[in-house]
Amino acid sequence: MTQRRTRPTINQVAEAAGVTKSSVSRAFTRPEMLSADTVSKIFAAAEKLGYVPNHTARALSTGRHGNIALIVPDVANPFFPPLIRAAQAEADRSDYCVFLGNSDENPQQEDKLIGRFGGQVEGLVLASSRLGDEQIVAHSTRRPLVLINRDVEGIPRVLIDSATGVAEAVEHLAALGHKRLVYVSGPHGSWSNKQRRNAVRRSARQLGMEVSVISNEYAAFESGRRITANVLATGATAAIAFDDLTAQGMLAELLDRGISVPEQFSVVGCDDVLGAATYPALTTVSNRSVEAGKTALTLLIDILENNAIRDVRYVLNTSLVVRGTTGPAAG
Repeated sequence: MTQRRTRPTINQVAEAAGVTKSSVSRAFTRPEMLSADTVSKIFAAAEKLGYVPNHTARALSTGRHGNIALIVPDVANPFFPPLIRAAQAEADRSDYCVFLGNSDENPQQEDKLIGRFGGQVEGLVLASSRLGDEQIVAHSTRRPLVLINRDVEGIPRVLIDSATGVAEAVEHLAALGHKRLVYVSGPHGSWSNKQRRNAVRRSARQLGMEVSVISNEYAAFESGRRITANVLATGATAAIAFDDLTAQGMLAELLDRGISVPEQFSVVGCDDVLGAATYPALTTVSNRSVEAGKTALTLLIDILENNAIRDVRYVLNTSLVVRGTTGPAAG
């Protein structure tokens, strides 16, 4: 009968390294409290014995779990997977684990997810949160929190400034001779939607263009198809959509209606998640989601480990990417 191998203990590592049990614990949790030589000796002894620290026990004794929650409004939206991957990679570099939550564009679900993660995480990253400002502030008093694409004063946030790229899009359409355009909006609670809508209106007003705003609460391919009839009814010759998914749906519907893009109608998307994959290739506003995910995690980890200043506002600029769906105004 084969004898079961016993798991090495922290006491055995301490004895092998010639240090105390508490020093072994510090080497794996707070190595900065020990000399580099001591940490090296402990790690060498642990590797030789095959010792792996018990993270559950460590969490119970230190109150630190090494977990961070990242909550997004729609995990199926192509904007978010690159952001999620970048956040996970940055967390992994600092030995943190990311718990992912999907609120499905529902603020009540988002609030519930935050409560469920509760004591399991040390901090939160809320991407494009649909919660009200007061709710966000309340959650920030309970545990460290970083926002992506929500501008709430007093809370560290990473903002993708799509207003700059959208303004370029309006200028581009004006230069092509368009006089009337439509902005197809996104979710009502979206900070990015408000920013983009305001940028369209402001730039169009400065350029003497007429703008119609059409509500489209759920940004998706199907809703882009449905909204196209309303867009055409305005008499506009160009449209800027809240995101690439909506723009892609519009392209499909325009094709079905026999309307040629860009010869008869111009379309601009936002976020550049599908641009080169559509036909024609979509003119769109650039995407900084990878940088946003990485930066948000860097800020949060700095707060958790170094008690860094919390009121940080980090802005990522965008630009217009001109492809094949914009052309001279018809007529």
